[in-house]
Amino acid sequence: MGQCVTKCKNPSSSLGSKSGDKDPGSKSHHKKGGGGGGGGGGSKEEPGPVSGKASSDLLANGTKTMEVTAETPVIPALAAEARKDELMANGEEFSLLRIEELFSCYKDEQDDAILEEGMERFCNDLCVDPAEFRVLLLAWKFQAATMCKFTRKEFVEGCKAIKADSLEGICARFPCMLLEAQVEEKFKDLYRFTFQFGLDSEEGQRSLHRDIAIALWRLVFTQDTPAILECWLDFLTENPSGVKGISRDTWNMFLNFTQVIGPDLSNYSEDEAWPSLFDTFVEWEMERRKKEEERRCTEPPSTETPETEEGEGGS
Repeated sequence: MGQCVTKCKNPSSSLGSKSGDKDPGSKSHHKKGGGGGGGGGGSKEEPGPVSGKASSDLLANGTKTMEVTAETPVIPALAAEARKDELMANGEEFSLLRIEELFSCYKDEQDDAILEEGMERFCNDLCVDPAEFRVLLLAWKFQAATMCKFTRKEFVEGCKAIKADSLEGICARFPCMLLEAQVEEKFKDLYRFTFQFGLDSEEGQRSLHRDIAIALWRLVFTQDTPAILECWLDFLTENPSGVKGISRDTWNMFLNFTQVIGPDLSNYSEDEAWPSLFDTFVEWEMERRKKEEERRCTEPPSTETPETEEGEGGS
């Protein structure tokens, strides 16, 4: 698969900055217009010092505007911290500011996305092999549309989904992701995602290149490998049917095939609505097993020469 899960394509919308992440709950200290002489109710401005209580009352009534000499500036860092406090108050465990900062560590200089070089550094810093199952899981949770690329939206929304805003936080989520992928419905979603992930969306691909499909099948079945998988991949590698690409239907139906058809293939029926490629595979595999059995039957029994010589020497 090459150096990373995102490099399967080489066996041979970025939203930009999230302007909407400013603290919606932060309150501005602007006073409403007309507070000075509008509805003061005829109160007079007295010269000289005013008692603390009186000053407080005047400000509350909006009649002592001259006392307010400056507005509190809205500092971006403080706004971000306020947003973090709001998230923490709502039971969230991450900071949008820290997610954005983490993204910036790996983003491309020209494109507002993490590309191949940044992806490799990201994986290295996570202490994961770029070609391993956990990277596929991360791409799944981030709903990445393209190999070797995380857009800003995918990265930010993905980190929010797994509730992590640091390398340590992401690493801490891997065990949960591995368990989640063992749940039947979740694995089904991961399996279907993997096909789309393997396509080159920029080229408008609709089927997986055979070699990429082989690599992705081996990867997605890391935790629970079907008994028939290696026979299927051997068939595709030998390629007796001349297949060049794997369609979405074939990809999806293979999961059903592994769940319904036993490893001996005895309950497979061509009359059922399986893709024609499966018919070819079953014929090929049954013929291969038949030849293997014949070969074992025709082989002469192994001679135990060392024991015979030992016996002759003993007599």
